[in-house]
Parts: sequence; structure tokens; C-alpha cells
Amino acid sequence: MIREIESQIADIDKEIAGLGEESGAAQLRRAQLVRDRAELLEACRDLPAGDKVYVARHTGRPGTADFIAALITDFFECKGDRLCREDPSILGGVGFFHGLPVTVIGHRKGKDLKENMACNFGMPSPEGYRKAQRLMRQAEKFRRPILTFVDTPGAYPGLEAEAHGQGEAIASSLALMSALTVPVVCVVIGEGGSGGALALAVANKVLMLENAVYSVLSPEGFASILWKDSSRAHEAAEVMKLTAQDLLALGVVDQVIPEPLGGAHQDPQAVFQAVDRALLDNLQPLLKLRDPAAHRYQKFREMGLRYTTEARKDRT
Repeated sequence: MIREIESQIADIDKEIAGLGEESGAAQLRRAQLVRDRAELLEACRDLPAGDKVYVARHTGRPGTADFIAALITDFFECKGDRLCREDPSILGGVGFFHGLPVTVIGHRKGKDLKENMACNFGMPSPEGYRKAQRLMRQAEKFRRPILTFVDTPGAYPGLEAEAHGQGEAIASSLALMSALTVPVVCVVIGEGGSGGALALAVANKVLMLENAVYSVLSPEGFASILWKDSSRAHEAAEVMKLTAQDLLALGVVDQVIPEPLGGAHQDPQAVFQAVDRALLDNLQPLLKLRDPAAHRYQKFREMGLRYTTEARKDRT
């Protein structure tokens, strides 16, 4: 459904842009087109899971670099893992959030095909996760809170990545994040896929944009495994409970951040403001914690216990 709505909105925007002088007829036509556009966006209010996957992957959706530019001042990017090479699919560095020194790390997909290729479509290699670990250790040393932005279909599964220790790099990131003694806040801004996403998401608070998704694998992969038919991805998305609303109910995420109707790409500035408020509200109490690592441990421990309890109820 969302694809058809977006196509119609694009046609309306094109016609509005092409309207000539503001004559009486042009003004009436413009008003009608604006009403039609608003009605189409209203139809996006309660999107099914399959459409949310489409919105989460939208090429116009703001990514990590956009959020850093909007929310972080004096950002200084840090490159390289100091072991092998630079992986541009992980963007990280230091800057100020409302005057507070922070370390920021996130997945980077790129904005066009050239950037997509350079960033491997947001699928990090081991070097990317080792760069993230280097920045986390640096944040620990200088007592800086960590903000992470998750937007990846998953870690790169290629032969070279496996040869360079992909599994070990992700496992080390999970272990390191679990033990950090500084607060960590994560925002799932787009697509959160598998361990490649979780490697940046072991946080004291996990926030999620309204139309983002977060799951153990893609709906296409799920459908291919379960039904041997990747074309049933929309059906798989409903079964997987991967939407922000589902995960909030399950206790996997702590807060859902609202988006404009039609998705974050419709009004990025509104999304930046909403994320800014959510980060500030969640980070300030964490700065007062005596033991952020223990808080993080308890959070994920309770998540597992809650899931086990619900599963037992379903069986009985």
C-alpha cells in the first residue's frame, strides 16, 4: 500500500511545483492538491508490518550522519580500527550533545549508489566493529556517555569478513558493551538486523523510531527459511513481531519515538527534534547511575525473564 501512496504523493508534489503564477485557478488547484496530499498521508497512520519494513529501508530516510549533523556539535570523526583498515559502514567519533561530551557510533548506509557501495549498504565488516570497540574504550577512559544509532540489514556475511573474524568481532562488541561503566543510549533509526545491529545496541536505554524495525533476520530471510518462498516477506513481517510497537510491548525497547505521517523522510527536522528530546530525557537520569553496567545487566536479564514467563503462560 505504502508504495502506491508514495507514488501518488510524488505526482502531487510534482504538479504543485509546476503550478504557474498564483492566479485564482492556480490557488484553488493548489489547495485541492494539498488536501489530497494530507488525505493520502492520513492513510499511512496505521501501517502494517510489511509497509513499516519498506519505510525503514527508504532511501530518503535520515541516517546516522544526518542525526549527528543535526544533534551533535563540534563532531570529530575517528577512523580506523588500528588493526587493519577503515570501515566506512561504521561512523563514529566525539562531539557535544547539549554541551555534554559524548561518543557517537552508528551504522552508515550512504545516500546514493556511490556511497552505498563505499559503505557496503550499511553492512559492517569486522574492522567496523573493532573501530566501534576502540571508540567505546576511549569513551570509558574519558568517562563520556555513548550514543549509538542502529541502521543495518546485518553484518556483512562475505567470505573475507568471516576470514577476518566477523563472529569474534561481534561477540567482543557485545561483551564490551555489557561491561561498560558509562551510560549507553541506543536509537534504532531504520533497519535493525541480527547481531550486526545488536553489536551496537547493548544499551541502558534502547529507543526506536515509530517506523523502524528490529529483528533477528530480514522478513525475506525468514520467509525463505520457514516457507521456502521469499515473496511471502510481508506475511513474515507480521509473524516476526519486528515493529517498534511489538517490541515495546515485549519489553525489548524502552520508548517509541513518533515520526511524521508517511515516515521520517517526510519531515526529517521534526524527527531530529523528537529524537533530541528523547535522548536528553533518557540520558539525564542515566548520568546519575552509580553502576551503569549493573543497570544494563539487569535490564537485559529482566527482558529474558519476561519473555520466558510469557512463553510459559502461552503453553499453559
